[in-house]
Amino acid sequence: MNRRVVVTGIGVVAPNGIGAAAFESALREGRSGVRLVPALRELGFGCLVAGVPEGAERRAEAIFDADQLLAMNSNHRFACLAAVEAWEDAGLRRPANDEDAVDWAAGAVLGTGIGGMDTIGERVVPLTDAGKLRRLGSTAVEQVMASGISARVAGLLALGNQVTTNSSACSTGTEAIAEGLERIRSGRAERMLCGGSEGASPYTWAGFDAMRVMTRASNDAPERASRPMSASAAGFVPAAGAGVLLLESLGSALERGATIRAEVLGGAVNCGGHRGGGSMTAPNPDGVRRCIRAALGDARIEPRAVDAINGHLTATGADPREIGSWAAALERSPATFPPITSTKSLIGHALGAAGGIESVASVLMLQGGFVHPSINCEDVHADIAAFAASIPHELRVMPDMRVIIKAGFGFGDVNACVVLRKWER
Repeated sequence: MNRRVVVTGIGVVAPNGIGAAAFESALREGRSGVRLVPALRELGFGCLVAGVPEGAERRAEAIFDADQLLAMNSNHRFACLAAVEAWEDAGLRRPANDEDAVDWAAGAVLGTGIGGMDTIGERVVPLTDAGKLRRLGSTAVEQVMASGISARVAGLLALGNQVTTNSSACSTGTEAIAEGLERIRSGRAERMLCGGSEGASPYTWAGFDAMRVMTRASNDAPERASRPMSASAAGFVPAAGAGVLLLESLGSALERGATIRAEVLGGAVNCGGHRGGGSMTAPNPDGVRRCIRAALGDARIEPRAVDAINGHLTATGADPREIGSWAAALERSPATFPPITSTKSLIGHALGAAGGIESVASVLMLQGGFVHPSINCEDVHADIAAFAASIPHELRVMPDMRVIIKAGFGFGDVNACVVLRKWER
């Protein structure tokens, strides 16, 4: 069995917009969601800016009851907000808390990179060290366990199929979509909520700041801080949020008359084995190329069919190497290279949530026929100057775009890639 899989719902909590409509407006406008975070200065961070969703707490209070909110940290709130939006965007009804019916055909693969660190840093460690264990409360475990986000969503929506949390660093959200795709294709599920979430916490970001891979060059101009593909890129901007796709078998979507946003043609995941230049913190270029080609093979399309790329592109020294890998994998010269953009230029790097948020962006671009600006790279890196014409500094309208490819390349030399096609009945 190899059933076709489509996207019938999307949900997003992003630094520059909560909800798909607000997020799309920000994408089209090239509006940054990176802001100064004064608390980071007090904590001694070199990077004082971050992409943190504004208004998520108020949105959660309007949607979830008091008992549910009590058991949610920021990672849970972001994941639940995005998942519920995707569910309802797909035309599905959110069940009441006291309903006993379980949707055995629906599940979730919702990943996180370092979720729960806010609870660990703010409550578990200090209260444990102080010998005040009873003050931890009864929800500490479910807030710090990685699978807390998928389990929480399962309870909100009465999901009865596979419910799990994956974690593969920066490729997590994209990998989750590839995993959900396979489950539906094989007939083991009809609907899967897939994507990633990451809480907002200096405890999550501190290690990266210590590594000096987060930018320190634009603390006085936050909206200019995230600079993928730029010659003056100085490291990534930390971010938080969630992005979720509701994947569904084509048969199920057509049967219930759902609005289809896009089709998921294929996907692939692999690891570079920490060889050939790959390491815990760097990708093996051959592994990257192989992952992209495997995704195209799974999608059964030729490299020339790709109309646009939403890259991983983090504003580090890996950006030029990534462009080279895309060119090699797609067999495209600078003259024929498709438009390539970085959603991270607008929101920062949301770690485990990056692939989910950026896949939502990819669906919106595909459905809307545009490629959003990749901002802050007017000074294109010299090593990719030949590809400068493919980098949109302003909104690029592409009504004939049919295929967009999204990838994530993470710490641990792990890679994930998905291929999306515009839905045309």
